[in-house]
Amino acid sequence: MSDNAPVDSPLLSVRDLKVHFPIKGGVLQRTVDVVKAVDGVSFDVMRGQTVGLVGESGSGKTTTGRAIARLVPITAGTIAYEGQDLANMARADFFAYRKKIQVIFQDPFGSLNPRMTIYSIIAEPLDIHFKSWSRAQKEARVADLLEKVGLSADFMQRYPHQFSGGQRQRIGIARALAVEPDFIICDEPVSALDVSVQAQIVNLLQDLQAELGLTYLFIAHDLAVVEHISDQVLVMTEGKIVEQASADEIYANPQHPYTIKLLEAVPKL
Repeated sequence: MSDNAPVDSPLLSVRDLKVHFPIKGGVLQRTVDVVKAVDGVSFDVMRGQTVGLVGESGSGKTTTGRAIARLVPITAGTIAYEGQDLANMARADFFAYRKKIQVIFQDPFGSLNPRMTIYSIIAEPLDIHFKSWSRAQKEARVADLLEKVGLSADFMQRYPHQFSGGQRQRIGIARALAVEPDFIICDEPVSALDVSVQAQIVNLLQDLQAELGLTYLFIAHDLAVVEHISDQVLVMTEGKIVEQASADEIYANPQHPYTIKLLEAVPKL
């Protein structure tokens, strides 16, 4: 933690975040319009919490997560992590935060390079951030990570096509954990999986959070999934957060019509 950040301060504090994408047109490809994917979003995430970010496709939730990880250009606003503004930080200075902030991607089929072995996929962040490590050290770390996510260390030399969707997502989780991050952006990590597998992955994420002291931003379109993992819930539509409250409050007493609409879409068992 930064020396400037009080113990009870948010791990992550987003203020008036904007991500606008220009639309080009004409022979000269001038900007003719702007897509306001994220348009003035503010929220905090406390250390050890899970904050659910919920909205339909196109609401801006994934772009918000990618902006925090500096995977898309930021138009305006601040993203303070441990008191340091990541949004306006030089790329070279941000490198140190790549270890602290990792992403679990939505598509377990598209996010793993099919030409790489499982060892190479999980060890790639180690190659970047722990250049002095020996091959033996990396193999030991990969073996430990595979076992931590419920897979066998013997899978190291296999390829992604040899695994199911749930197993691939476990590999993606292992990759995100490789450099011992504090904060993980879970970008719809279960939406591409069967319902029976979704619960297993959510339970795994909760177990890892308890064991490793992780903090999550859990992005989803399904309020039923978010209910079981989140401490706080942010409801997002058209690039703006329209409601934020504890998970219990959101489900017991939703205030915004859009939140009510999302809850009505949750299947009744």
